[in-house]
Amino acid sequence: MLSTLDFSIIILFLVGISAYGIYNSRFNKTSEDYFLAGRDMPWWAAMLSIVATETSVLTFISIPGLAYRDNWFFLQLALGYILGRILVSIFLLPAYFKGGITSIYEVLGDRFGIKIQKTASGVFLITRILADGIRFLATAVIVQVVTGWSLPVAVLIIGAVTIVYTLMGGIRTVVWVDSFQFVLYIGGGLIAIIYILMHSDASLGTMMTQLNDQGKLDIVRWGWDLFSNPWLFISAVFGGMLLSFASHGADYMMVQRVLSVRNLTGARKAMIGSGIFVFIQFSVFLLAGSLIYIYLGGIELEKDREFSTFIVSELPVGLKGLLLAGVLSAAMSTLSSSINSLASSTTTDWMGKKASIKTSRIISFVWAIVLIGIALVFDESDKAIVVMGLEIASFTYGGLLGLFLLTKIDRDFSQISLICGLVASMLIVFLMKSQGLAWTWFIGFSVLTNLIVVYLVDALVNLRTKSD
Repeated sequence: MLSTLDFSIIILFLVGISAYGIYNSRFNKTSEDYFLAGRDMPWWAAMLSIVATETSVLTFISIPGLAYRDNWFFLQLALGYILGRILVSIFLLPAYFKGGITSIYEVLGDRFGIKIQKTASGVFLITRILADGIRFLATAVIVQVVTGWSLPVAVLIIGAVTIVYTLMGGIRTVVWVDSFQFVLYIGGGLIAIIYILMHSDASLGTMMTQLNDQGKLDIVRWGWDLFSNPWLFISAVFGGMLLSFASHGADYMMVQRVLSVRNLTGARKAMIGSGIFVFIQFSVFLLAGSLIYIYLGGIELEKDREFSTFIVSELPVGLKGLLLAGVLSAAMSTLSSSINSLASSTTTDWMGKKASIKTSRIISFVWAIVLIGIALVFDESDKAIVVMGLEIASFTYGGLLGLFLLTKIDRDFSQISLICGLVASMLIVFLMKSQGLAWTWFIGFSVLTNLIVVYLVDALVNLRTKSD
């Protein structure tokens, strides 16, 4: 059970965020203010918001668990994330800043027609609904464990507070609150590290030597089974690069943050900087997990519950409340970003930017209820559904990235060929998954399949047109 002080800290945190969202509502005069913050956000705030958005409670809790059970191999993936964001900054961001667009799928509409724009937007909407609805459920389960709340209560409390500050404040509030939340939960990792150092007989150097002798600080993994083991160096770095290229270049929820900054230069700083900060963040969480391993004597704990067990059983009153606020922060940052980006894509790609700010808020509320509803309908026992929800992005990212890459080619493609390529790119992922191919290769093969099928179908369409 939470102490009165811990509970007070959490309540103060939730009330403060809600009040800040209401305060920021005065800045929203138009739908562009609501969805892009008047394109006047500082790049560093957008950068921290990107990091917070992609950091769910699962990351906050499970990354220390990886270090506790194994070593620091996860940093290979983070290195790929930096490379992927460099690719986004070079190849995709310039097009997003050319025409004053609100939704990135407008680029596809301008190049290939409104049907392709709506198709891509539809794929994005479905991906975010399923992935974030299920992710919300998964994070609520973690919140349930560390707070003692029931699952429905955890879902409703997180959802209600997130709705208030997201609907009232729009993307401006989302970005600033995300920035604060990033500081809060990265501080949570540092608090755990400092607490252990202050309450352990061994020095940091001694503990690091122990960890190194046990191979628990190893980062790089070598081997030849590249296509079946996702954590070998080449697989992880290459897979992380393509995953980040797709997620931060073709997923509007991520790109929306950089569209809110003043110019392309700032957007590039935010995008590449977010990759560097993710690397730092993972390093902090991994170090926390390693030190917890030494502090607890390496006892066996339930998988992915190592950090939450440490928080609940070891930290004193007050510090426990701060870290639990960090857990709630990670849960709300992803949900708030999803709500705003879903509403923005809906109004831009499907309503032609004609929505008023009142309509934009209503649409945001509808999407919020959908995401909360998904988390309430399913539970942990629906393992197959939960896993599919969490993996849904791997089926769609490659196809969306392929569409954006095709805009760089000086050739007109028929809409049927583009849709066939998109569908084929998703089907190939199902095939690769059934054959046991490492997930780090999904995006690469998906993009390649998309491009090949588009060219083949387009060639057949042209031949048929000529024969007619």
